[in-house]
Amino acid sequence: MKQTLAQIAELLDNAASTGTAVDQISKSTPINLKESYAIQALSIDRRLGRGEKMTGYKLGFTSKAKMEQMGVHDVIWGRLTDQMEITDQGINLEAGVHPRIEPEIAFRVKKKIDSLISQENVLDYIDGIAGALEMIDSRYENFKFSLEDVIADNCSSSGYLIGPWHTPDIQCNHVGIQLIINGEIVQSGSSNAILGNPLESIVEASKMMVKYKHSIPVGSIILAGAATSAVFLKAGDKIQATFDHLGSVSTFVK
Repeated sequence: MKQTLAQIAELLDNAASTGTAVDQISKSTPINLKESYAIQALSIDRRLGRGEKMTGYKLGFTSKAKMEQMGVHDVIWGRLTDQMEITDQGINLEAGVHPRIEPEIAFRVKKKIDSLISQENVLDYIDGIAGALEMIDSRYENFKFSLEDVIADNCSSSGYLIGPWHTPDIQCNHVGIQLIINGEIVQSGSSNAILGNPLESIVEASKMMVKYKHSIPVGSIILAGAATSAVFLKAGDKIQATFDHLGSVSTFVK
């Protein structure tokens, strides 16, 4: 049965809140990109109505290979709230559907992003760079979805953890990254996997803000996208990501 955008937003919000998988939306209700972002906004509005606070944004498809695989030419974006921040209490596996973890580069915004940015002036818009972990958790059964489905589902946003902040003049490209679980290196790569240079993610974010008539306020966190493949989590996992000269970040699964 075809559903309204508000009904879809409620369905996905409930799925995220209860850790319950749902069927792909696009199987019963065809939606376009504009409608997908509208659903995402409605779903986040429900969270904000319960008292959550916006803290930032995450980017997806910042890998050229992933873009080609999905047949898209733009990054996608989702929203972050304070309740998504992973605390020293660790990750509650039972609260998710099928969560995975991946290392990323994070930026902190010092100037509102509401117009196009170039590589030449991107550093004017940020005052911090850090290594980070993002937990993604699609609310769809079997982790299967279309482009429109994943955007509606807030781009699988679930949790994040930011490492120590550094000044924006620190090098963030060619940063070697390792994802270590239970003492074993399970993924390794370079920050250049993020659009060739993580700073390019800020440029791409500005394009999306202009396209969708949105803006990123001062103080927001921007997760630039995955630097390696994501890894499934299991109870008892001890997780660490190291980022050359940017330090490390760690958590655990309960």
